[in-house]
Amino acid sequence: MTPQRKIGSGFGRDSTAAEVVAGIDLTGKTAIVTGGYSGLGLETVRALASAGAAVVVPARRPEHARDVLAAAGLTPETRGGDVGVAELEVAELDLADQDSVKEFAAGFLAGAAPGTGRSLDILINNAAIMASPEHRVGPGWEAQFATNHLGHFALTNLLWPALAAAPGARVVSLSSTGHKLSAIRFDDINFDAGYDKWRAYGQAKTANALFAVQLDALGRDFGVRAFAVHPGGIMTELQRHLPREEMIAAGWMDEHGKLDPRFKTPAQGAATSVWAATAPALEGTGGVYCEDCEIAEPTVPGSPEARIRGVDAHAVDREAAARLWQVSAEMTGINAFPG
Repeated sequence: MTPQRKIGSGFGRDSTAAEVVAGIDLTGKTAIVTGGYSGLGLETVRALASAGAAVVVPARRPEHARDVLAAAGLTPETRGGDVGVAELEVAELDLADQDSVKEFAAGFLAGAAPGTGRSLDILINNAAIMASPEHRVGPGWEAQFATNHLGHFALTNLLWPALAAAPGARVVSLSSTGHKLSAIRFDDINFDAGYDKWRAYGQAKTANALFAVQLDALGRDFGVRAFAVHPGGIMTELQRHLPREEMIAAGWMDEHGKLDPRFKTPAQGAATSVWAATAPALEGTGGVYCEDCEIAEPTVPGSPEARIRGVDAHAVDREAAARLWQVSAEMTGINAFPG
């Protein structure tokens, strides 16, 4: 596991996705970006496509996704144009539905040329829900954990043959400072004893970080590396479940709707994901939590920035990561590493 300390990336908080991918050639590479038609995901797709990658965008509402991407100038027809899209594909996927995840993965793997296996160079597990009202999916799973973590856990494991087939594949798991709100509640992972929307979100974001830790440990011998990313505070559709009054009370905006200066633009927010997925400086590294286009430092408990910067120990704990992997495999019945 790579040390959790800065490496001097040359980028920072205000860097954009376009800036971090400038000069990187992704021609011939394939990427999947969940939630790639909204907010950070859209900017992530734009950056990867601009570097020549073929990008697959899974979407719960495929037609809506195609409309959004077309409005943003991201369509296969723009091949050779300003954004340089080599190929752009939209396919149906509902992360809260394990059957849908299986169907998407099977369709992707079957999309190879006859007699070959399809490879996947970059998987960015970007889609998420946040602080949603209590909702159960599947066999009674809490929806934020099921969507943000279990959906991506199953997706990544099912796509493992394609990741392992690509030289130097990378998986990026979108976490956030929300991880500071809760460790994994192994004794009540589905909040059966009482629901708290923010603790549930926190647990899901911790799960996203721990997923990268364990996937990197399992995948590094196959050349597959994984990273967790905090994109920063960005106002996107992720906040759709939050009343305006709650966001004002949290200091995210004033009563006139003006955002706190700490918030990033979507292009800035997508930068760390794109950096983790493509940066040459990260070759041979993995299993770390990143923020502001850098490997984050461990949180200093009690410091003024402990709530908003750094990674808490429980989100990079190797034993917790291995335990969560096993629990997730038992819940989903899916595990690319059963040995």
